[in-house]
Order: sequence, then C-alpha cells, then structure tokens
Amino acid sequence: MAPIKPTTQNASDLEGVIGVFDSGIGGLSVLKALRAEMPQERFIYWADSGFAPYGERTDDFVIARSHDITAKLLARGRLKALVVACNTATAVAIESLRAEYPLVPFIGVEPALKPALVQTQTGCVGVMGTQGTLNSSRFEKLLQTVQKDALPKQGHFVLQACKGLALAIEKQTEKSFNDTAEIAHLCAKYVQSMGSFGHATSQIDTLVLGCTHYIFVQDILQNLVGPEVQLLSTGEAVAKQTKRLITQANEVPLAHSHSSESEKIELWTTGALSSLQSAALRWLGLPPELCHQATTQSLSPP
Repeated sequence: MAPIKPTTQNASDLEGVIGVFDSGIGGLSVLKALRAEMPQERFIYWADSGFAPYGERTDDFVIARSHDITAKLLARGRLKALVVACNTATAVAIESLRAEYPLVPFIGVEPALKPALVQTQTGCVGVMGTQGTLNSSRFEKLLQTVQKDALPKQGHFVLQACKGLALAIEKQTEKSFNDTAEIAHLCAKYVQSMGSFGHATSQIDTLVLGCTHYIFVQDILQNLVGPEVQLLSTGEAVAKQTKRLITQANEVPLAHSHSSESEKIELWTTGALSSLQSAALRWLGLPPELCHQATTQSLSPP
C-alpha cells in the first residue's frame, strides 16, 4: 500500500480514526488512557518494534521513521488526530511532522516536569528517560521553561538516561510474568545512580517516568524508591488534550459509540506479532485477532 498524503481534512467528517504510534509497545500505556477517555472513538496503533528503541537511534533515523509511519497511517484513511506516543519521537520529530502535515492535529508526549515541580516538597525531582529524549533540544527547552516559570520556587532535576530499559520492557512480552530479572536489574541500577529517595532535605521525592514504556514497570520502580515517592507519567494528560483538540476541530459530539470492539481498534507492529499480541492482552486485555503484522520495506535499520 503506497503512502498517501492528503491535501485536505474535512473537519465535519466523523468517520475518521485516532492514530497512535510508538517505537514499540510502550505507547500502549497512552492508548489505554485514550480509550478510557474516549471509549466511543476508533483507534489504530502502530508499534514500530522492528526498529526499537528510538532512544538509542540517531535523530535523522527517528525523523525518517516517524514520517514513514505517519504516511502509512494516513494511507488508511482520515485521521482525526495523530498521537506521537513516544517521548523521543516527540522530542526530535514532531515539529517536522507538523510542518509536513499542517492539517493533521499532532499530539506529543513530554516528561511531566511541570506537574512534578508543582508537587515536589523537597525541590528535588528525578527524571528517567532515554538518551534520545534527555539529550534533545526540545527537552532542554522544556526544562528551562519549567524552571523559569516556577520562579521564585527553586527546583533541582536529577536526569537519568536508562539505556536498555525500554528494550528490556519490549522483550518482557516474550517472557513469563515472573521472569523480570533483567528489568529489575536495570531499574535498580538506574535508581541507585540517581541518589537518595524520600522526603528529607535534598532527597528525590518525585520521579518522572520520561518514557511511555516505563509505566509498565512502575511497580518495580515504586518498590525501589519507596511508597512515599510519587511517580508521574503523561498518559491521562495526553488523552484529555487529544479529546479537547478533536472536539474543537469537529464542533460536534464524538462518534462511533455504536461500533463493536473489533471495529474500534486495530494494532500493527513491525516487530514480532506474538509480542504485540502478548502485550495487548497483558496490559489492555485486547484479544490477539486485533493485532496485525506490518511490513518494513520502506526503511531498513542502519
């Protein structure tokens, strides 16, 4: 199926879908929040697991993949909105996507720095993310803006790049529920590197999960940092923002309340189909028949 770039989008056309993509299965956490916020809507999810993780790729590669996926999703029909459910892709590619497709509402995900700074009592916030996200100019601008807007309140952010963690979470879908040794080791390694957690002076009392994959290991992270430390992710905020944009664009009630489960959602992957099926069943309770194998002929790994 050749990519198609639409020249128009009919704002009153309700027969569209909400597209969601991520470098892998991490964006399922955002999809879960989107479906909870808008159960009547139709969704198409793209897990680019054949090229994951984006956080350890070059910016040019992530931009190329993001454009390729967007073209493929648009080729399947009208998109009411496209959610870039990946912190790295948001950081390095969303502006070029908006420039290339000005009629498509793009919603990105960013680490919850502002809510964390509002919430922290010690003034010390930890941020776990991929190297690609934390090294991006977009993240640096976000960090500077949040700190400036918070003045005179002072905040200290402890940034921790978590190489290999997103990939380990991807691979977890192929293992049993109890086989979490690799993930537990990586989580412990990075939490320890960040310093002390708690509510005492100079301790980290708030931890931002700056990768959509990390929400799936929040129980492990919570056990490591202690029950008094608050973990923050972005799924619910993204879902609410997406609903606002769609409602404003269409100026009519949201559609598809009559659709069956199989008509409301389809999931695609460039990786192993069995992995996506396992993840969708494990974390969203979706049956395997909603998952499909995508081709990777348009781009190959460097």
